[in-house]
Amino acid sequence: MAGRHAQARDPRAHWLLLVLVLPLMFGALLFEGWTEHEGAAAGARSDCTEPVPRAVAHGGPVLRIKGSDVTSYAMPARTVALTFDGGPDPVWTPRLLDLLRAHHAHATFFLSGAQAARYPDLVRRIAAEGHEIGSNTYTGADLGAASAARTRLELSLTQRALAGAADLHTTLLRMPQTTAVDTLCGTEWPAAHRAADEGYLLVAADQWYRKPSQGVIRQYSQTPTAYREAQRLLDDRNVDSFTTVTNGLALHRGDTAASRLERGEGTVLIRAQAVGHAFAKGMTWVLGVAGGLGVLRLVLLVLFARLHVRRLERFRPGAPWLREVTDPVTVLVPAYNEEAGIESTVRSLLASTHYDLQVIVIDDGSTDRTADLATWIDDPRLMVVRQPNAGKAAALNTGLSLAAHEIVVMVDADTVFEPDTVHRLVQPLAHPAVGAVSGNTKVGNRRGLLGRWQHLEYVFGFNLDRRMFEVLECMPTVPGAIGAFRRDALMGVGGVSGDTLAEDTDLTMALWRAGWRVVYEESAIAWTEVPGSLRQLWRQRYRWCFGTLQSMWKHRRAVLELGPGGRFGRRGLSYLALFQVALPLLAPVVDLFALYGALFLDPVQAAGVWFGFLAVQLVCAGYALRLDGERVRALWSMPFQLLVYRQLMYLVVIQSLVAALLGARLTWHRTKRSGTAGERLEQGEPGVRELSSR
Repeated sequence: MAGRHAQARDPRAHWLLLVLVLPLMFGALLFEGWTEHEGAAAGARSDCTEPVPRAVAHGGPVLRIKGSDVTSYAMPARTVALTFDGGPDPVWTPRLLDLLRAHHAHATFFLSGAQAARYPDLVRRIAAEGHEIGSNTYTGADLGAASAARTRLELSLTQRALAGAADLHTTLLRMPQTTAVDTLCGTEWPAAHRAADEGYLLVAADQWYRKPSQGVIRQYSQTPTAYREAQRLLDDRNVDSFTTVTNGLALHRGDTAASRLERGEGTVLIRAQAVGHAFAKGMTWVLGVAGGLGVLRLVLLVLFARLHVRRLERFRPGAPWLREVTDPVTVLVPAYNEEAGIESTVRSLLASTHYDLQVIVIDDGSTDRTADLATWIDDPRLMVVRQPNAGKAAALNTGLSLAAHEIVVMVDADTVFEPDTVHRLVQPLAHPAVGAVSGNTKVGNRRGLLGRWQHLEYVFGFNLDRRMFEVLECMPTVPGAIGAFRRDALMGVGGVSGDTLAEDTDLTMALWRAGWRVVYEESAIAWTEVPGSLRQLWRQRYRWCFGTLQSMWKHRRAVLELGPGGRFGRRGLSYLALFQVALPLLAPVVDLFALYGALFLDPVQAAGVWFGFLAVQLVCAGYALRLDGERVRALWSMPFQLLVYRQLMYLVVIQSLVAALLGARLTWHRTKRSGTAGERLEQGEPGVRELSSR
C-alpha cells in the first residue's frame, strides 16, 4: 500500500557483513584453536606393533628414503650436531642463540610452523646467525596417527610459515614424538615414507649412550633443562666441531630460498595467525567483561526491583499527601488494519471502573473493517475518527487535538485493559512532577514456545527494567500499549514526533528533557498480542530497535544537560548504549568464543560457565515472575530461549545498527493480528489479582 505504513525494503548490507565477518572470525578462532591446542592435546604414542627394518635400526640417525631404498647417515667422529625441537620460544630461543654465539657454534632448529608464524623475528634471527632450520610440523601432531591429508597439511603449512618469516624452504624434517631411528616404528614408518615422498630428509637423533667423541646428533627441546645440557656439551673438549646436520654430513644445506609464491602465502598465513591469536586473546577479555557486566546487570535488576517495591508508596495512592486521581481521562487508540482486535480493545476500555472516559479511535487509513467495527459499538463516550494514512504519530496527534480532558492515556489497538487498569495507571499523576506513567504490559497469546519466550522477556526484561529505571529516574520508554500522560506535558514537547519509528521512546525522552518525571505503575495491567511467527517478531523488533537508535541519536545531547533531562541522559542513554547496543553487538563473538572453548579448551569448564550464567538468570527471572504474580513454571522454556531467541534478538540489533549507519529509512508497518490479546484475561489468569491488590 502507498503511504506511511508501506514497508520499506530492508537493507541487505548487514547480511553481507554477517556472511563475511562471522565466518572469518570463526575461521580465525578455529585456526588459532587448532594451532594452539592441537599439539598440547596429542596423547602419548601407542606402543609399536612392528619394528623398523633391521638396516634402519642399526644405521645412522639421518634417513633418505626413495621407495624401498633407504640410505642412512651418521656424524663423523668428534663432530656433534646440536638440534633443538619446537619453538621458537620467546624466552629460551634467544638464550640458546646467545649460548651458541658465545661458543662460535652452529645448530639445527626444527621449528614448529605455528610458533614460527607467531614469532617470525626469531626465525629470521636463527637464519641470520648461520643456523640451519628444519620442520617439526605445524602443530607437533603425531604423524603416525595422522592421515595422509593431515600430514601434507602439517608439512605445507610449516613451509609457508618459514617462507613468510625468513624466506626459507626446508628439506629437513624431524617427526614429532620420535627420538632415535628405532622410534620410527609401527605407524610412524609409513608416515616417514609419506614425508620422504614429499622430498624430506628425515633427521632422528643418536642414542644417549653414544659418546660425543664418536660423533652424534643430539636432540633437545627449547627449555631450561635443554639449555643447561647444551651448555655442558658445548664445554666438552672431546668435540672438535659443533655444526649443523647437513654441514656435519657434507650434504647440501637443508634450508634454501623459498619461491615467491611460498613467500606470499607465508605472509598471508603469518598475518592470519596473528589476527587469530590477537582475536582469541582479546576475546578472553571481552568474554570476561561481557560476562561480568551481564551478571552485574542481573544482580542490579533484582536489587533495584526490590528497592522499587519498598518505595512504591512514595508516588502511589495511600501516601498521606497524595490524593486519589479521579479526573476524567481521554484514551487514544491509533489503529491501522486492526479489525481482529479493535473491538476487544474498545470494549475493555469502556468497561473500565474509571467511568469518566473519552475513548477516541483514530483510524489511520485502514483498508479493512477497523473503523466500522469500532463505530458499531454504541457508547456516547466513544468517538471514531477517520483520517488518510499518515502514520502512528500523526494519528496520535489527531487524537490529542480532539482530547477533551487533561489526562491522556495511549493504547495500542491490539491491547486489552483490565477493568481497573485506567484508574490504577493515572494514580501516579497525583504527584505534580510526574508527566508520564508506564503500565505493565503482559503477553496474552503465550501458548506456543515463541509466545512463552516473549512472555518471559516482557516480565523479566521489560518490566524488571522499568522498576530499575524508575528508581534511577531514567525510564527511556512509556510503551505505546499502555501509557498515561499529562496533556500539557505532551503539548509542551510539541505532541508526538514522527521523527523516529519508536515514537513512544522519542516522546518519553522528550518529556525527561522538558523536566518531567516518568514512573512505572506495575499494577496497571494491559494484555497485548505479540507476534506469532519469527518473521513477524523480526519485523517488530527491527522497527523497535531501529527506532530506539534513532531516538538515542536525536536526544544524545541530554547527557550534557542539567536537571531530570541530564540525569536521564547520563543514566538512561548510557544504559541503552551499553546493554542494548554494545553487548548485543558482542554477543555473536561471545557465542563463537564459547564454541571455541568447548572445542579446544575445557568443555566441562565451558559448560559450567554456561550453566552458571543460566542459573543466575533463572533465579532473577523467577523473582521477576513472582513480583508480577506469574507462574514460576514458565521458566522451563528459558534454556531454549538462550539457545534460539537470544540469537534472534542480537541479530536484530546488528541489522538495525547497520541500517542506521547506512542511512536506511524505514516506515511504520503493522504486525498481523489474530485478536488473542485478551485470551488470558478471559480465562481468569491466576496471579493478576494478587499483583493488583498488593
